Amino acid sequence: MAQTYLHLMFGPGARALQAAAGSRTVYARMESQAGAFDALTARELDFIAARDSFYIASVTEGGWPYVQHRGGAAGFLRHIADNRLGFVDYRGNRQYLSTANLAADDRVSLFLMDYPARRRLKLIGRARASGDPTEIAALIPSGYDAVPERVFLIDIVGFDWNCPQHIIPRFTEAEIAAAHQPLIDELARLRARISELEGARS
Repeated sequence: MAQTYLHLMFGPGARALQAAAGSRTVYARMESQAGAFDALTARELDFIAARDSFYIASVTEGGWPYVQHRGGAAGFLRHIADNRLGFVDYRGNRQYLSTANLAADDRVSLFLMDYPARRRLKLIGRARASGDPTEIAALIPSGYDAVPERVFLIDIVGFDWNCPQHIIPRFTEAEIAAAHQPLIDELARLRARISELEGARS
């Protein structure tokens, strides 16, 4: 896990700083086990399938990092096969930044967060955009009211799980509603019981 990710992320400068800090031995051992890619397991795929948003970074033609937020129904970032993921790109503001970036440099980085559980997953891979109607139809969620223009297909090369330090739990409206529902149900039962008792006394 993460061996290939770390091997690709660490440059000479990072390795030198690790050596000075005394952490290089541990990371060198991990890097020595790196292969062609870090294979996604059920743990990563289950985590990805539960996400309703993520951040994706690409590199502009001028060499700048560019980050976009992508969101949708949980599972809109789909596992296709092996280490390949994909999602539909819809008609938007017509800037086409990510699409142009990928045409020049196919490297991307994805950052996925689970705030309630304080977990985060980093992915790196090579991506391409496709306007193939068959590929779009295979990935588009049913009932989603938007105009699809293309899909992004990402072959994951590496991944890394981060520690939960400094992740502040945050919850969606749906998660808060689900957590409160037992209290709302109990309140309804108590009110109904009070009404019964008041009716019996009258």
